[in-house]
Amino acid sequence: MKLHQLRYLAAVAQSGLNITAAAQKLHTSQPGVSKQIKLLEDELGFQIFVREGRNLTRITPAGQQVIERALRILQEAQSIKDLSTELRDEGRGALSIGTTHTQARYVLPSVIQQFRARYPHVRLNLHQGTSEQIAEMVAHDRIDCAIATGSEHLFSDLTLMPCYRWYRTAIVPKDHPLVGAGKLSFRTLAAYPIVTYTFSFSGPSSLHEAFAKAGLTPNVAITARDADVIKTYVRLGLGVGIVASMAVNPEEDRDLVAIDASHLLAAHTTWIGFRRGTLLRKYMYDFAQLLAPHLDRRLIERAHRLSSAEEVAELFKDMKLPQR
Repeated sequence: MKLHQLRYLAAVAQSGLNITAAAQKLHTSQPGVSKQIKLLEDELGFQIFVREGRNLTRITPAGQQVIERALRILQEAQSIKDLSTELRDEGRGALSIGTTHTQARYVLPSVIQQFRARYPHVRLNLHQGTSEQIAEMVAHDRIDCAIATGSEHLFSDLTLMPCYRWYRTAIVPKDHPLVGAGKLSFRTLAAYPIVTYTFSFSGPSSLHEAFAKAGLTPNVAITARDADVIKTYVRLGLGVGIVASMAVNPEEDRDLVAIDASHLLAAHTTWIGFRRGTLLRKYMYDFAQLLAPHLDRRLIERAHRLSSAEEVAELFKDMKLPQR
């Protein structure tokens, strides 16, 4: 079994079983592709494809398993090549980040601006989604690091290091009855529709839990992933927004009033996570430190060597985190 045979196999599968298209993609001949696939099938002792004459009509169940493994092998082979290139030049490479819309919109711009100034030849790929979607990116090895809040149980393969804490804020139009009504309470909040972030599917909602402790149920009217979307519906008068305090910009949101809710809703900790056992590049350490200055290289290395989430949590338990 040779690596180029796996490349031919992957190209055929990704070209809709069209050998001619696969050969063009590989810059080789159609008979050459057919021959190598047949040699691979002979070596394995079973068919990867079902044929009608010279045409491939479908993938066999065993063939599907082979193709899935071949794609992973090819991806790893490319990663080895990329690693070789990166190690020869620490200032080049790529960094793929999975994070939430709020972090991407309100926290990362200044971090990425500084990072780009320091590493202009490192390509940044920013992927946004919910915690579940970011966990899926991790599972499929699509990202190098994750930045999220909560849902730590979804990221057992990552070393999670705390970056900062943040609180939620209620936002309303300037003419809303809550403006000037005094300190916010669960009872006053429960009297209005609420527009807030999409809840996690993998665990209980901290918002519902907080209301439940007060013996109340929130009237959640609309949920969205993006704080800017939440603000849009608040401006339309469809409810009281509850967003991360960092998502309120005094200049951009002058038509809204922010009302402190930190005494009602517990603080959240945003973390950055790298896959355990991976080699971290210098620019990865620097990115983490730009995001959270207390995460110096020695601390990241120490955390990254630990074997369990409990050990990492113990390392950071007495650290005072900055607030955003």
